[in-house]
Amino acid sequence: MNIHLDKSTPLKILCLGAHCDDIEIGLGGTILKLIQEYNIEQVTWIVFASNEIRKKEAVTSAESFLDNVANKKIIINSFRDGFLPFYGSEIKEYFEEIKKEISPDLIFTHYRNDRHQDHRIISDLTWNTWRSQLILEYEIPKYDGDLGSPNFFVELSEDFIRAKNHILLNSFVSQREKHWFDDATFSALPRLRGMESATLFAEAFYARKLIL
Repeated sequence: MNIHLDKSTPLKILCLGAHCDDIEIGLGGTILKLIQEYNIEQVTWIVFASNEIRKKEAVTSAESFLDNVANKKIIINSFRDGFLPFYGSEIKEYFEEIKKEISPDLIFTHYRNDRHQDHRIISDLTWNTWRSQLILEYEIPKYDGDLGSPNFFVELSEDFIRAKNHILLNSFVSQREKHWFDDATFSALPRLRGMESATLFAEAFYARKLIL
């Protein structure tokens, strides 16, 4: 079954990522497609954990992905990587401040059953904070081997995959030494999800609540 958003209504989008490259890896192709095909009123892009080097890379990357978005807000916070649950009350307060400032139509957040503790707390607080928005949980391939069976697929052309990978590899220079941070990894999962959804490439999400 295909679902289409109303292209006549401007979209306000909120992207949430625990770490500096999470949003790009999980939904980079999807955000490029939405920007190209839909009327985007606003994109708010928030990252929670970073350091001085990764923050600069994250801003460069986000600016590249949102190049054609006039109204955008990119926020890179400096919580400690791997320790987000221990900042729980502070991050919860931060979510409440975000809620006061924006009312998004579409929210992207981490997969609830992701084994990374930073990812899980961002997912949990997303659901605790917003009740009336479409929330899509994205997946991150990693060492834990916790990929599941998503139920929402966004078909992507090869051009979107190439553009996504190009920005990732050229923005996050500090990550290139990691054995998995390469074009093959970033193309492999979308190709698998494309096969599962009878397309060439796709990014996959978990849509836990949809109302018809």
